This record gives sequence, C-alpha cells and structure tokens, in this order.
Amino acid sequence: MKLLLLLALVGLAQGLVTRVPLRKMKSLRQRLREQGLLESYLEQHPYNLAAKYFPGIAVEPLENYMDDEYFGTISIGTPPQEFTVVFDTGSSNLWVPSVFCSSPACRNHNRFNPAESSTFLSTNDTLFIAYGTGSMTGVLGYDTVDVAGINVRNQIFGLAETEPGDFFYYTPFDGILGLAFPSIASSGATPVFDNMMMENLVDRNLFSVYLSRDDKGGSFVLFGAIDPYYTTRGISWIPLSAETYWQISMESVSVGGTPVACSSGCQAIVDTGTTLLAVPIRAFRTLMRRLGASSSGEISCDAIRKLPSLIFRINGKEFPVPPRAYVLRSNGYCSLGLQGMDVPTEEGELWILGDVFIREYYVIFDRANNKVGLSRLP
Repeated sequence: MKLLLLLALVGLAQGLVTRVPLRKMKSLRQRLREQGLLESYLEQHPYNLAAKYFPGIAVEPLENYMDDEYFGTISIGTPPQEFTVVFDTGSSNLWVPSVFCSSPACRNHNRFNPAESSTFLSTNDTLFIAYGTGSMTGVLGYDTVDVAGINVRNQIFGLAETEPGDFFYYTPFDGILGLAFPSIASSGATPVFDNMMMENLVDRNLFSVYLSRDDKGGSFVLFGAIDPYYTTRGISWIPLSAETYWQISMESVSVGGTPVACSSGCQAIVDTGTTLLAVPIRAFRTLMRRLGASSSGEISCDAIRKLPSLIFRINGKEFPVPPRAYVLRSNGYCSLGLQGMDVPTEEGELWILGDVFIREYYVIFDRANNKVGLSRLP
C-alpha cells in the first residue's frame, strides 16, 4: 500500500498537474463585524441565496461569498498582474476589477490595466451580472491567465467597470474564477478550466479541492489530478444530475438515525463559493428545533459534544457531517453553519453543500465523466 502511494505521488509530481494554494483569511462577515457594520448591512441587504443558481431570476446575490475564507492567487497579462480570487464551483465566469472602474470598491482592490499588457486583446462585448445589492458591469477581453504555472492563452475574462461598492469595498478578494459548466457562463464566455482542457494543459480533465479545518494551512485546488494522500479511504463517485452547476441527487438527510428532510429525494449543488450549508426553509426550521438552536441559529457551545451528526444519503451511501463541522465558533459564541434558502423552482428541494460539507471530504470534480468524487478525510 505504501509503495503504491509512493508511486502515485511520483506520478503526480511528474505530470501536467498544478496545485493552487488557498489562503484562509478573515471572511467578509468577520470584517464587517469588526467594523461594527454587520447588523446594519444585513438589515439593508436581505437576500435569497437560491438566486445564484437560477438564471431566470437574473440576480446573483453577492452575499453568497460573505463567509468565504479560502482564496487563491492568479495573474493576468504580460507582464503578469496579480489578483486574489475565489475559486467558485458555483459560477462559470472569470472577472476582476479594471482601471476603468471608479467605484470605491475597485479603488481599494487590485485593478487590471490592459495598457500594461502586451498580450491583451479587447472586444466590444459587454458583461453584466446582477447581484442582490446592485450590478457588476464591464467589458470582455482576452489575455493570458496564469494559474500557478498553467498559462491559459487567449482566455476571455471580464474587466469590471462598476461594482456594488458597499459590498465589495470590504471583500478580501479582488474577483471570482468560476469552475462550473459553460452552460451557465454569462455572455457565453468560455470558463478557464474548459480552456485548460481544450489546450491539453492538464493530465486529466478533472480538478480536486481540499479545504483545511479550523486555522490549519494546506488548502488547495489541484488541476489535472487526484492526490492519493487524501483518498486512502477510497472514493465514492456520484453522477451529476445536471451539467450546469456541480449538481447531484440526494436520497435523504437524517439526524440521529431519523430522516428529517429530503425524504422523497432532492437536489444538491457542491459549491466551493458558498461557505455554509444552505437548506430549504422548512428543513432549516426542523433542523433548528432538532439541534436545539435559536431561530437565529445560535447554540450553546457546551452542547456541541452531545449533538448528532447530519447524515446525507447520496447515491446509496451515507456521508456524515459531524457537529465539529457544522457548528461555527466565533468570539466565544457558537452558531450552526446552516442558512435557510427559498427555492423558486420546479425541481423541488435544493440544498447547497458549501464549505461546511467540503471540509469533511476531499472533493473531485470530474469533467471527463461528469461525476463528483468524495473521499472522507481523517
């Protein structure tokens, strides 16, 4: 077993494989709380998380990224200009602020200057993405995008000209790199990973994600490979139910051996761009009661050791999320890492398996076979 693991690691080092380190930083929610702005901000900007996943609604709430803590670095242009981005499996576009943007949010973030890149190609095409707090507008251009040594030439991306200032002003990231399917990309833009595949820049048409728990380092996105160090417990492969987001079918959700939601089956999206577990409102209220939390999700920190695991039954197997994962600690207070979500869709219940879930599993996003692989972490 040790020899096989060693050989696999050697192969991993020699192939067309790129590991992007992810830094864990303070989330936007934490930053707003430190500034004393969180309560007033939430009152002024109510939102529906489900809007991110249904283009017909035409609104993508920026608050989806409010609790994100994992960010990576890319560069665009020649010579390279660096940007901190969210690697988001729940969207498909790449965009960053540009020097054409005069919004306050742009001025305190890194901005792309096309005049300083010898490989930039402009277009007359515009980009518009509506958010719950305003809209991001910009233009589309082409340039070389470097993702930890993978040079994607002629990559289309958005150069933001306006951004919702009161949100983005405090964000710890500059832009977003979407890793979902081309079918949901705004303006028909080809996603970065699709170009990696088409240009044969990766060994395998998949990427994988490891998110560390607590404040430990080592989080990464690995393009083109599966790291065997994180799959010693085996991989459970789950077919996609839609090739838009990384969407799968679930059979049930149970607590303490008792089914509490999704009893007739439901859909789930594995989304690195959403930190919490997003739960249909009815199921959310049931879980709050069963776990002994207040209506706002607060719970006694002393109660954590007595709480049961949440069990997600997917493709005939059980995937537990223990209380250490779904209870979040902050400044001596504890709250459940769940949020309610309205789902205006005929598909029925939709759950979003965000970072609370992903931290418990090494997740493989397999475009070659349209599957998600899950390997439980120690």
